[in-house]
Amino acid sequence: MLLTMKEMLAVARDQKFSVGAFNICDSLLMKTVIEAAEENNSPVIVELAPPEFDYVGEEFFQYVVERLEKSSVPAVLHLDHGRTLEQVKKAIRCGFTSVMIDGSLLDYEGNAALTKEVVDYCHPLGISVEAEIGTIGSLDGPEGGADEIIYTKPEDVMKFIQDTGADSLAIAIGTAHGIYPVGKVPELRLDILKKINAITPVPLVLHGGSSNNDEEIHEAAISGISKVNIASDYRKAFFEQLTKTLDETHAFWSGDVYPEAIAAGKEVIQHKMKLFESIGKADLYK
Repeated sequence: MLLTMKEMLAVARDQKFSVGAFNICDSLLMKTVIEAAEENNSPVIVELAPPEFDYVGEEFFQYVVERLEKSSVPAVLHLDHGRTLEQVKKAIRCGFTSVMIDGSLLDYEGNAALTKEVVDYCHPLGISVEAEIGTIGSLDGPEGGADEIIYTKPEDVMKFIQDTGADSLAIAIGTAHGIYPVGKVPELRLDILKKINAITPVPLVLHGGSSNNDEEIHEAAISGISKVNIASDYRKAFFEQLTKTLDETHAFWSGDVYPEAIAAGKEVIQHKMKLFESIGKADLYK
């Protein structure tokens, strides 16, 4: 069942849980994510950042859209960290039901102008728009990010939504894209989240959800965050297991080398879904 992000997050926000948004970059990771969602009866968001989009090619989305439409759980196909209107248009042509326009590295006026341009294009087509204010740190990965985290100011949130009409908002409370180096333990500014949640007219999004403290992620998921982005954690588990299997079997190709890797990825996804409290929540959309 393919939904827009606005439809997906309206239920999550009302019921105080988060939906996991998992980045994919091939059919094996797509299989891992959607099967994990179905096995846990959880709503799910499948997303790709522009480098991932360019890698798989436009034809890939014929398979993705059909698979999500036929899924037993509600799903969204989302462009992660789109930077330009052209990237947004390309995603919509490929069947995406939601896009993010990320103008967070611009000043307020530039970010608001770009976001409004995308909203004005997308809303008549029934496409949801996610925006971002503040900056997410960058460790590795295709999503990018800033060298310095700039925390979202609660006083900017209402004005930004009024100026742009965005349907959801990614906020900066101390996360970064990628896997944190050994010894670095990020601390989320849950105090900022709670202040923003008290005034926001739209659902909130947490980027850089991998490699963070479980308790903090769970607290964020029930304290106003409606969507949590995950890429590195589950993909790391997938590829570490795949490497181990290939080293042990010395196979050059066989469908038999993938099931253990897929199972390892699913285990991480299920763990995240427990933190988000999204398991079993697919029934809320029927």
